[in-house]
Amino acid sequence: MQIIVTHTHSARTRVWTVHPLPLFVSAVAGTLALLALVGAAYHFVFLKGAREGWPVVSQMLAPFTRTEFVQRDRYLRENLDAMASKLGELQAKLLKLEAVGERVSGLAGLKPEDFNGLDRPAPAGAAASAAGGPYVPLAAASLDELGRHLDTLDHHADLRSDVFTLIESRLLEARLLALMVPSSAPVDGPVGSGFGFRIDPFTGRGALHTGLDFAATPGTPILAAAGGMVLTAEALPAYGQTVELDHGNGLLTRYAHASKLLVRAGDLVKRGQAIALVGSSGRSTGPHLHFEVLVDGTPQNPAKFLARGAASPGVAGVTAR
Repeated sequence: MQIIVTHTHSARTRVWTVHPLPLFVSAVAGTLALLALVGAAYHFVFLKGAREGWPVVSQMLAPFTRTEFVQRDRYLRENLDAMASKLGELQAKLLKLEAVGERVSGLAGLKPEDFNGLDRPAPAGAAASAAGGPYVPLAAASLDELGRHLDTLDHHADLRSDVFTLIESRLLEARLLALMVPSSAPVDGPVGSGFGFRIDPFTGRGALHTGLDFAATPGTPILAAAGGMVLTAEALPAYGQTVELDHGNGLLTRYAHASKLLVRAGDLVKRGQAIALVGSSGRSTGPHLHFEVLVDGTPQNPAKFLARGAASPGVAGVTAR
């Protein structure tokens, strides 16, 4: 294509030759630039004016922007409502955990003063530990409100975690203490003599019997009634071959008249471990196990301790005297 320009006052004539492809490209580029300019003007001028309430611009664009704003607000509101509903469900689960924690803390023997370090103590039976939690409105909740409720919920979840950790520690402590209490029968056999006054078989006079006598055949394994450390494993004048176990807190058990000792002083033994064999050594009229429980050196009735565990048939008939 050629463009010819002729001026009336000049004899010169100018001719431009235009190719179709460059002309098309120029037209497309110009159109795109114009659209970009219009879009920028719309977004940076008109929409800003509509959002900020510019008098003329907002009135001009109201029919076009109202639908966009309504759809956006509806979308945000639906998502916020869904988040608030989910937050409410999490809150309900946390309250259930609080209730469980209160019941279990009572079983673990926790007292109100054990929770003094927490912002919201939750010991069982305490009036100040009533179940509660953050209030989460399920409607008309803003994003900032949801954020604050999430932070509160996270804080209470951390407190519940601390409470359960303390409960677990106390339950483990109780379990360890139970393992140290002599509640397992040392020999599976009948009890011949109980704790209390009886006629001494050697003198024929009344005397205090400080333990339980388990009748058993020679060589029967003698088992530790609880875990502990071997304090004594030697022959004693009246008791014969004897093992004494220290269970801590002033609690000691004694196993006498053995034929053979299987442990040495200083050994650590666990509940049910064989520590000696039944015999008739020392001041004894026949093969049996003389079993004692002492607290701070004072003999106690072993039947009271054995009654706490799974008593054997022989122990079941023993009554505390």
